[in-house]
Amino acid sequence: MKFKDAEDVIDHIYSLPNLHPKNDLSYIKRVLDVLDNPQNKVKTIHVTGTNGKGSTTYYLSNLLKKAGQKTGLFVSPYINKFNERIQLNGNNIPDNDLVTVANEVENAIIKLRLSDPNFSLVTFEYETVMAFLYFAKQKCDYAVIEVGIGGEHDKTNVITPEVSVITTIGLDHEKIIGPTIQDIAKEKSGIIKHNRPVVLGNIPDKVLSILEKKSGKEQSKVYLLNRDYQVTDEQQIEYRYFDKEILFDKRPQVESYDIAIALTAFYLLKVDLSDKKIQQAINATQIPGRYQLVQKHPDIVLDGAHNIQAMKNLLEFVHKQNKILGGKVKVLITMMKDKDLDQVFSLFNESDQITLTTIPYPRAAKLADFPIEVREKYNYAEDYQVAYKNLKNDLNVNDILLVTGSFYLVGAILNMEEH
Repeated sequence: MKFKDAEDVIDHIYSLPNLHPKNDLSYIKRVLDVLDNPQNKVKTIHVTGTNGKGSTTYYLSNLLKKAGQKTGLFVSPYINKFNERIQLNGNNIPDNDLVTVANEVENAIIKLRLSDPNFSLVTFEYETVMAFLYFAKQKCDYAVIEVGIGGEHDKTNVITPEVSVITTIGLDHEKIIGPTIQDIAKEKSGIIKHNRPVVLGNIPDKVLSILEKKSGKEQSKVYLLNRDYQVTDEQQIEYRYFDKEILFDKRPQVESYDIAIALTAFYLLKVDLSDKKIQQAINATQIPGRYQLVQKHPDIVLDGAHNIQAMKNLLEFVHKQNKILGGKVKVLITMMKDKDLDQVFSLFNESDQITLTTIPYPRAAKLADFPIEVREKYNYAEDYQVAYKNLKNDLNVNDILLVTGSFYLVGAILNMEEH
């Protein structure tokens, strides 16, 4: 037995490389094969998208759970604790189960090394195999699987789901799956499977044909937002699908799309749940690190927005709130240095008071990584904890403090708030 406790497992996973010499699914398939293909023993829903995939998976898994289905959820990144990545009925995988499945994965790798001494998995493959194995062992009715990056080449793309979901398509991870939005759409279309329906959210017209072409080829029925199902958000969120019409509590507009996408996918599974229980499941869903309000009057909002589309949506929401409150918007932000830093910072208002910071994470931007005009314009605080405390103590009752730019920063601040 290689691993004795959860810390052993997590240390090992993070010591693994991030990429193979060739970007295909052959490595993960070999391990799954030795483990008797656990990914085929549970019904799955596969979710990708530039933004909104995390929220959509949480809404969907809560609907399934409310319907009495034993539901697995695989998401990334985690906010507080690694175990959040793999959930069962809304609860994180317990440490002892984490150790058990990791040891089984390790034994499978040892077996493969008898004929291929250099065989190994990368970090995300290891996590994905553990999730599939756990869901199969727990005999889940359904597992909601969030893609890591992209679609076709993503390590989760070893399943034939009941329903595929593509929430949005925009620019992010261009170096890996780009450079153009058309390349990104083609990569994400890789989760569309033969004869399995696909739910499409807010898809730009210029790439819709790429997804429709792939769906046609796979004989996969398409359910498109604003054509096959609708959502409006005036005083409440109103969802319409065929003869169904359901109202939900008000949330930021972009969340209303994720609710509509999740609900459409849920209806396609033909799982029985009353409208009232659907309302309860959605209204009770709190998505960690997304529009998360940790304090009111003054408001403190945490959101891991880290690309142009997500930041644009977030700032529209925050500036709208600020118009009502009439205070100042203060922002604590760090980003990963491989993101579109120039474009993200162009989205802020002149009146927003921004403090740049960093976190102890290899990809996190340090002062020198921010564009020169950003460095010259805004304050930089090396210690995010001190910066957060100072900003929080300096708030007036109508101000908004926004912590954003990275889920790692959001997770670190949440940990501070809880201790």
